[in-house]
Amino acid sequence: MLRDKNIVIGISGGVAVYKVCDLVSRLKKLHANVHVIMTKSATEFVAPLTFQSLSQNYVVVDMFEEPKTWDVEHISLAKKADLFLIAPATANVIGKIANGIADDMLTTTIMATRAPILMAPAMNTNMYTNDIVQENINKLKSRNYKFVDPEAGRLACGDVGVGKLANNDIILEHIKEMLNPVEDLKGKNVLITAGPTREWIDPVRFISNPSSGKMGYALAKSASERGANVTLISGPVSIEKPTGMSNFVKVETAEEMYNEVVKVVDSQDIVIKTAAVGDYRPKSKSDIKLKKSNSKVSLELEPNADILFNIGNNKKENQIFVGFAAETNDVIEEGKKKLIKKNLDLIVVNDVTEVGAGFQSETNIIKIIDKEKNVKEFPMDTKENLSNIIIDEIVNLLK
Repeated sequence: MLRDKNIVIGISGGVAVYKVCDLVSRLKKLHANVHVIMTKSATEFVAPLTFQSLSQNYVVVDMFEEPKTWDVEHISLAKKADLFLIAPATANVIGKIANGIADDMLTTTIMATRAPILMAPAMNTNMYTNDIVQENINKLKSRNYKFVDPEAGRLACGDVGVGKLANNDIILEHIKEMLNPVEDLKGKNVLITAGPTREWIDPVRFISNPSSGKMGYALAKSASERGANVTLISGPVSIEKPTGMSNFVKVETAEEMYNEVVKVVDSQDIVIKTAAVGDYRPKSKSDIKLKKSNSKVSLELEPNADILFNIGNNKKENQIFVGFAAETNDVIEEGKKKLIKKNLDLIVVNDVTEVGAGFQSETNIIKIIDKEKNVKEFPMDTKENLSNIIIDEIVNLLK
């Protein structure tokens, strides 16, 4: 599968450098041609000679050292690459690439390549979740850089959280998919809803919830990359629209989301409802801002339509419907009830009171329940990784 593929691996400085030795070895066993570029800080963790022995190619470190061939080194490797992997990708190298800084052999070669780029971040959890680092990652994702999300666990510094370099098995799968794309949803129409809804009280106040839309957007990205024609209907969120959407619709209220879903649901093969739709709305909305007073204020609410219940009980024979349920207690039992009530094929449930599984989080802890009431539990992982696990379960149903 990787025979004679030219894979350039850029290694930046971090404790996880030692894990890349095994990755290089495994790529060679798959008959790939591996070329390694190291930053100077990376050589503090593992000597270039180690990677030279494993890759059987000269390791490039210094941009100004005497060239080993007549080629301009960084241009030669940039042109040669079928895929460029950066592992571990530190906050520093991510920030430099995101902002166009090319001050060493690794970043210079990245700027010169036209090959697809895969980045495997590894760093302290507080660094990884830092807003600036996340902005840089999202900026690169919007330019079609691919990422293997780091894993959660105990880090070298002793902290516990997301930041460990992804397992080499997972990195290898990403490499294989990028060089030999898996399109197991090719030709399928997939509808995904994401984010919160807002129900207005007056022109400046509304009822909503903390949903970030990250899970739905990750699913939309995964489904699109696997060949699906994706329609994403999104409530108000602050994240970038995923690339590759066949149709992207912004809505605000539950009623607007319901209307947009009804328009397209009959033409869909798969429906994934991740949106946190408001259950209630104010019975009446004031046209002007309600003024503050010392008196108590009562707000009368009326129920919104249950989108998933309505479409689930009218679904066609060959359609697959997947629901999400954010719960705070009796998670599995509540999930099973909703699975039956809404006529779903799968339901993904999580306990939002668990650390790492609530709204706004980069991670989630999920349980997937099928029609036979079988429950599969998954440990804390990034929403991007979990999105592919959910898509795998859907593909199994298609088979």
